[in-house]
Amino acid sequence: MYEINEKFNQLNEEKKLKIINAGMEYFGKFGYKKANTEDIAKKAGISKGLLFYYFRNKRSFYFYLWEYCQNVMNKEMNNEEFESITDFFELIDYGTKIKLKIFMKYPFMTEFVLDLFMTKDQNICDNTDKMMTEMIDSSFDIYFRNIDFSPFKEDVDPKQIYKMIVYMSEGYIIEKKRVKIPLDFEKMIDEFNIWKEMFKKMSYKEEYI
Repeated sequence: MYEINEKFNQLNEEKKLKIINAGMEYFGKFGYKKANTEDIAKKAGISKGLLFYYFRNKRSFYFYLWEYCQNVMNKEMNNEEFESITDFFELIDYGTKIKLKIFMKYPFMTEFVLDLFMTKDQNICDNTDKMMTEMIDSSFDIYFRNIDFSPFKEDVDPKQIYKMIVYMSEGYIIEKKRVKIPLDFEKMIDEFNIWKEMFKKMSYKEEYI
């Protein structure tokens, strides 16, 4: 899906992070098609030629950033605290805290991932649509592997609840972007907690609420 020169991986973390954040910022702000690789390189403090030395082309860089986002999330979620959680909604809470921590380190990741969800660019949308579907399915299998699903009502599918929460969160962010309102993470978390409690009441057996 992408080609990368091993020289990029040999850069120190500060230089790599500068290139990664510049890419996420411009792809997130302008979308895949309109993002200018010369501007990205300038923001990262390198030449456009060097950017394409590290990554074969714009498409390779874009998909590298997506895989990087997934790897960051997987790394942050792989710890003893995560492994000890057995309640579905407690894990949802934990995942939300982890995402906030990540977004503080990578301030443009939200916009970049959102662009992946929204893009209609024919050069990449076939891949992104497939990737999003696979990501939601695989993330459930990976992140919820230790969860006790017995509190759920018999006619409720936990995976569908997870998907609904993901889609609602995406819709919230997309709407804010559409009307050009900056994301307020604290307010977003407050609203998210309201949705979470609604889903819990709807899906858990009474004795677990």
